Amino acid sequence: MSQKQHLNGDGGGEQTDDAFTFADLSVVMGTYNEEEAIGTVLEDIERVTDGEAEVVCVDGSSDRTPEIAREHGARVIEQEPQGYGVAVEEAIRTPDRPIVVTTDCDDTYPMEQLPEFLAAINEGYDVVSGDRLYHGAEAMPAFNRLGNHLFALTASVLMGERVHDTTTGMRAYRREVIESIEWTENTGLSAELLIRPLMRGYDVQERPIRYGERKGETKLDPIEGGLAIAKSIVTVCLEEQFRRL
Repeated sequence: MSQKQHLNGDGGGEQTDDAFTFADLSVVMGTYNEEEAIGTVLEDIERVTDGEAEVVCVDGSSDRTPEIAREHGARVIEQEPQGYGVAVEEAIRTPDRPIVVTTDCDDTYPMEQLPEFLAAINEGYDVVSGDRLYHGAEAMPAFNRLGNHLFALTASVLMGERVHDTTTGMRAYRREVIESIEWTENTGLSAELLIRPLMRGYDVQERPIRYGERKGETKLDPIEGGLAIAKSIVTVCLEEQFRRL
């Protein structure tokens, strides 16, 4: 396992001896009433990975989302709705394949870039994080876009390391990274999933991705959710700074 940081680097870590394939990859997501988009997302994953990637959905829906997911071959774990982080943590810990990719089920993330993420892992990175803001993220509401820039700025100052998108939902991880860290946040889990690995010296790359128009209604209140994410960023950064002492 590499212990160097390469944010937005071009070279990557050391080349692995045995390259991972899509048969080594699990794509996971928390799902909640996303029947409008979930079918498209799963079809994209199947097409891009030739049906080799495993898909895990942790679901608390009251609509047809879990039925549609199962129809497309996904493994569905049902749980009572308890928030974003509870669902996503269950999702990332469930598979036993060596590479885990997180995504959202609203069709905003480009599954066609999965080969790039897998290639970066094979270059030696421990975490590959999709940067939605690099291309402008014009499909994102302006208020949310501003908030995400502020989240990244806050995290960068507190970590002493420049990051560009702390709350992206699309990342690839080596399984040992997920298993080596105790995750504590709920609404702010997306930021925690970047900050803790980076501050513990794992080899992290931010990779530009295209961000699309979401299908269906957002479940996160921009004010309440934004404050919760900001609190998580400050809490996690300070905890990791104290951990270094």
